[in-house]
Amino acid sequence: MPNAPEITSAIESFEQGFNCAQAVLAAFAPRHGLSREQALKVSCAFGSGMMRGETCGAVTGSLMVIGLAHGRCRADDMAARAKTYALAQAFQDRFETLHGACQCADLLGIDPTTPEGRQTALDRGLFETRCPAFVRSAVTLLLEMAYPG
Repeated sequence: MPNAPEITSAIESFEQGFNCAQAVLAAFAPRHGLSREQALKVSCAFGSGMMRGETCGAVTGSLMVIGLAHGRCRADDMAARAKTYALAQAFQDRFETLHGACQCADLLGIDPTTPEGRQTALDRGLFETRCPAFVRSAVTLLLEMAYPG
C-alpha cells in the first residue's frame, strides 16, 4: 500500500499547492464518479482547519471520502448512516492516535489562521514538513478502513 496511487495523487496535489482537504478528496474522486475539478472545488474551503485552525483538512477531506464511499443517500437507510458515522469516528480516533490531535493548531503547534502563526509556520517550514505526513496517513487510513480488500 505504500505506493498506492491515491497516496501519490494526494501528495502530488498537496505539493502543487492545493490544501490538505483538496488533496485527499481529489485522490478518491474518480472512484465515485466525481471529477478532479469538482472535488477540488467542493473541498477548497476546508483547508487550514476550515480556514480557522480547527479540524485538519486531511481529516475533513477524509470524512468527505467516507461519505462518498458509504454515506446515506436514502432517508430510510439508517444502516448506511450508522456505518458512515462509525467509520468517521474510528478514522478520527486512529488519526488522533497517530498524530496526537485532529486540530490544525494542535498538530502544528501554532495557530495558522493568525498572521503571526502563519508566518511562524512558513518560517519553520511546517506546511512542507508536517502537513504531507498528515495527508499521507489520512489516505493510508482511508485505504485501510473505507476500502478494505
